[in-house]
Amino acid sequence: MSFTSGPSRWFDVWLVTASRGVSTGGDFLAATALTLALQSAGAGGLAVSGLMLAATLPLVALAPLTGRLADRVDSRLLLVAAGLGQAAVCLALAYAGHPALIITLVALLAAGLAVTQPVLSALVPAMVRGEDLPRAAALNQTAGTLGALAGPALAGVLVGSFGTRLPLLLDAVSYLALVAAGLLIRTRRGGGRRPAAVAATGTSGAPAADWRLRRDPLLVAMIVTIAGVIAAVGAINVVEVFFIRETLHSTATLYGLVTGAWTLGILIGAWLFARVARRLVDDGRLLVGYLALLAGCCLMILLSAAVPSALLLVPVWLLGGVGNGGANVFDNVLLARRVPEASRGRAYAALTGSVQGASMIGFLLGGLLLEVATPRLLVAGCGVAGLLVIALVVPPVARAVRAGRAPVDAPAPATAPAGGPENAAPGAELATPAPSR
Repeated sequence: MSFTSGPSRWFDVWLVTASRGVSTGGDFLAATALTLALQSAGAGGLAVSGLMLAATLPLVALAPLTGRLADRVDSRLLLVAAGLGQAAVCLALAYAGHPALIITLVALLAAGLAVTQPVLSALVPAMVRGEDLPRAAALNQTAGTLGALAGPALAGVLVGSFGTRLPLLLDAVSYLALVAAGLLIRTRRGGGRRPAAVAATGTSGAPAADWRLRRDPLLVAMIVTIAGVIAAVGAINVVEVFFIRETLHSTATLYGLVTGAWTLGILIGAWLFARVARRLVDDGRLLVGYLALLAGCCLMILLSAAVPSALLLVPVWLLGGVGNGGANVFDNVLLARRVPEASRGRAYAALTGSVQGASMIGFLLGGLLLEVATPRLLVAGCGVAGLLVIALVVPPVARAVRAGRAPVDAPAPATAPAGGPENAAPGAELATPAPSR
């Protein structure tokens, strides 16, 4: 693992945190506004899943390219250029009327996100000491979560009062936060520079130039697990608007507020499990804990199918979000521990690409299955499918943990922080890349 050996640069961390929070809020504001507009216009599940696919495909297709860009091109240049480009695209989206044009612009917006996600994710570990990474990860998770929490709720109010144009214009303004962050952050990567005072070997002992994801059994197991779970439960992202609005008979405003329960849980879970991640110095135990948190998310999705009203959905999704927030911290900590600094852009892009590719499978299934099954049944099916995936991956994960504990070349002394090494965001943020609602 490679972190700064000097004092943690908390000013830079706060800049990344603020820019992530503002831009994530704009992303969720626009996504919720477009989803509500489609549903209100009478569009079916296929139309909603088509919109989500347009917002996802570039993240998958461009991952090999954007990961290398994040490692080789100046991070400041990438953040400024991508932020300006996304602001211009979102401005055009606010005035677009033809469905084909809207889908094209949404895809272009996602292409910019494919660049900024690995850049920001790889910058955070270079800003802090190893023992400070759990706190930095929780801060970034908090920013992404607050943005994701405010975005849908604000969209529900604005769409009901003003239509979709105003939310999209606000989203365009939010991307300027990325431009400001790119200009102000002192920590920089790519472009032939390396952050000061970092080591160039990962936990696995592989030199940065020779690092390959497939050679690390723990990271492979982690990525396969999250991709499998998201492929199983991803249909919930298409189904939820129909489940909440039609099956549970809620308003657009209540829809925005209810969906915020999961993201509020992510906020709580990030801080709860940041402390746990700092204490779990063994990577194998961190991976086992990650598996348990994903199982908790799937269980809450299954339980949500039984609620009779949207308000009763709030505590169930709140608990699911807690597991989601913890999983987001765990996977980012595990990746940062085991990947050399010079290769983290590729690693984060690979994680994001795998997660978004799995999400595409869920989007397709959600759109197709809504034509033949009720939303409540599909919500239950998502929960069951996710738990089955967890059960299937337990044996290979156990083997990966044993393989990851096999003797390897010792890492450089500078990579062993005193407090035990530790972004989480949806990012994300997934994405932050753990199961969404």
